[in-house]
Amino acid sequence: MPVFTLGIEEEFQTIDPETRELRSHMSKIVEGGEIILQERVKAEMHQAVVEVGTNICHNIQEARQEVTYLRKMILDLADKQNLQLAAAGTHPISDWQAQLITPNERYDKLIDEMRDVARSNLIFGLHVHVGIESRNEGVQIMNAVRYFLPHIYALSTNSPFWCGRNTGFKSYRSKVFDKFPRTGIPDFFSSASEYDEYINLLVKTGCIDNGKKIWWDIRLHPFFDTIEFRICDVPMRVDETICLAALMQALVAKIHKLHRQNLNFRPYRRILINENKWRAARYGIEAKLIDFGKQQEVPYHHLAQELLDFVDDVVDDLGSREEVEYLNKILEMGTGADRQLSVFNQTQDLTKVVDYIVQETSFGLR
Repeated sequence: MPVFTLGIEEEFQTIDPETRELRSHMSKIVEGGEIILQERVKAEMHQAVVEVGTNICHNIQEARQEVTYLRKMILDLADKQNLQLAAAGTHPISDWQAQLITPNERYDKLIDEMRDVARSNLIFGLHVHVGIESRNEGVQIMNAVRYFLPHIYALSTNSPFWCGRNTGFKSYRSKVFDKFPRTGIPDFFSSASEYDEYINLLVKTGCIDNGKKIWWDIRLHPFFDTIEFRICDVPMRVDETICLAALMQALVAKIHKLHRQNLNFRPYRRILINENKWRAARYGIEAKLIDFGKQQEVPYHHLAQELLDFVDDVVDDLGSREEVEYLNKILEMGTGADRQLSVFNQTQDLTKVVDYIVQETSFGLR
């Protein structure tokens, strides 16, 4: 089996410890981190967002070490600036209209093009890169893995609140991002050349300047030999991030193994997969997703077990059984959204929800 390398990017909220509101002082964390972390920490469009990304990791254990180290470092940097960090897909209280934009030519162009669609995109995600041997195989793997995106997404749901309101969704982050063009579940592509022709057409016609403005839930990265999963809310705990990354890696490895055996996983149409994505966003792990083969609604917990069974024959080769099976822990304790809602139901106080997110972000690190 090839080495399906991993790269993990997490986006965090910078929080004022007194008001619990977002605070636009990300630059202080980035400036402090650049000396130690170099390119592994960077600014985002909103000044209340800080992103960290691992080096290339050869297995899930290396990935855990990197993610843990990066969280510890930026938590320490934030603490020195009298700031807190929170890992959730949206901030429960803060209004996007009050947030400052990072001075940057790229962001200026994006806002000039998209206006309030870009300004309001105050969301926080998890992006996971899985290394592939070739772009041609990458497209075929991407086609198959699309079916499982709602299954993974449901586990990551961590954004039930938006601008001080309980949205009724377990992941409202995806609803905010849906306003952007070129988002959501991608279409089926027959080959890497067809995929590249699509991107080249958009560049030629002035829709985009490069493939990084393809913001699908999963994509072939335009510059790296990776499949990039982009559908997930950033989880609260390191353990949850590592579980999701391990599941993504295992799915890529399993589809690769099927291809080597001249087998395949049936690809499903985007319009069908979107039905499951909607249910995952609305209900998280309490959803009933559709098994399109059986043409039946199935409780998420049953599908989660089927997912574990599907990747069971590759996880030991990857050395990720413990990390993959943390899925059961998420089902037991609830996703980040479930836990946020539980705190709110008990306290009726969104500042207490923010406190809880901050506490969970450093879980197991201090």
